[in-house]
Amino acid sequence: MALSRRHRERGIDYWPGFVDALSTLLLVFIFLLSVFVLGQFFISREIAGKDDVLLQLTRRLNELTDLLALERSGKTELEQKLFSLNATLATSEAERKRLEAANGGDGQKAITDLARKAEGESERALRALNEVSLLNQQISAMRAQLQALENALAATETREQAAQSRISDLGSRLNLALAQRVQELNKYRSEFFGRLRDVLGNRPDMRIVGDRFVFQSELFFLTGAAELEAEGKAELDKLALALIALERVVPPDIAWVARIDGHTDKRPLTGVGQFKDNWELSSARALAVLRYLVSKGVSPQRLVAAGFGEFAPLEFGDSAEALARNRRIELKLTER
Repeated sequence: MALSRRHRERGIDYWPGFVDALSTLLLVFIFLLSVFVLGQFFISREIAGKDDVLLQLTRRLNELTDLLALERSGKTELEQKLFSLNATLATSEAERKRLEAANGGDGQKAITDLARKAEGESERALRALNEVSLLNQQISAMRAQLQALENALAATETREQAAQSRISDLGSRLNLALAQRVQELNKYRSEFFGRLRDVLGNRPDMRIVGDRFVFQSELFFLTGAAELEAEGKAELDKLALALIALERVVPPDIAWVARIDGHTDKRPLTGVGQFKDNWELSSARALAVLRYLVSKGVSPQRLVAAGFGEFAPLEFGDSAEALARNRRIELKLTER
């Protein structure tokens, strides 16, 4: 009775000291998570809008490039036509002078025809020059549009790189916050195991292996059965109280669960009983422990059951001691 009273007094002095610090940690984490979520939302919207603008600019750039190529081709054709007209005009002028020198009636008529023809060629040449001038203006305007599009594309790429940098920075901050949450969970796990060891006492059928609390199956079950024995229920009552106390002190934003793992030795079942194989037996035992803890007030959201059969042994020997160590129920605090 005195030992139990000392445990209760020490628990009353020990646990409330965490409340203020844990509340502050909870507010900081919620704030960081809210900032990250909002930043991710707005940056995602901004990047989506920029991608649409970039796609439209790229499509417009391709259209202008094709149009510029067509205009250049048309300009070349008009320049060739103008050159041909100028050559024809020069030939007509030379022929007109030659006929004037002949100074005959037929020559005069030919001169008149050639003059009319020369005037027509001059008009066509003038129209061709006007078209070339218009094409030059259009080409200059297209070049200006292409330059503006290239500038817009460069600015969009710069903004996208800045957005990616902000996303990377927010991701780093979130990873840091999550790492801090994991460290806190490890701290609570260590404190929980220490408290559980004090509550359960030093027994040969209960021990800590790494980050797990290991109970021998014989403490809870008869051979080949999955119904809890009275002695096992008494120990699980202590475990339930420790888990309920842990739920009160761990901040709700830390996503933790107590995973209950069932393990058997490698000896096969006959298959004619309640369970076909060791997988079914180990799963049924883990579920029996889970349901009992829930019946004692432990939150179902904080418990997980798993059956491993004989496929995760602690020892690989065939001795009776090795087989007994492999028949076990493990409790592990981990992230959900």
